[in-house]
Amino acid sequence: MNAVYLGVAIVCEIIGTSALKSSVGFSRLWPSLTTVLFYAFAFYFLSLPLRTMPVGIVYAIWSGCGIALLATIDLFWFRVHIDFAGFLGLGLIVAGVLVINLFSSTVGH
Repeated sequence: MNAVYLGVAIVCEIIGTSALKSSVGFSRLWPSLTTVLFYAFAFYFLSLPLRTMPVGIVYAIWSGCGIALLATIDLFWFRVHIDFAGFLGLGLIVAGVLVINLFSSTVGH
């Protein structure tokens, strides 16, 4: 269930962060409320795997996946240009998350 909780936390964080960009500094009501609500959900679901997994591993997976997925959303939804160095860095982040998930015994598989 830890993977499910972490997946839900990642999705909620992505929705909250995307709404944060649309809130324009919390000056728009609905995107601002969406941000607060989905961050609350994200932190709740993020807390659940922490009962049995190390905080560093959980946070690395959560933040790494969030960064990579938000960069993809930026690329396609917000039409942000990402240069070669940006793609290289994102690739390294994804590689790090994969190494943790596939080869680390601390993940708790």
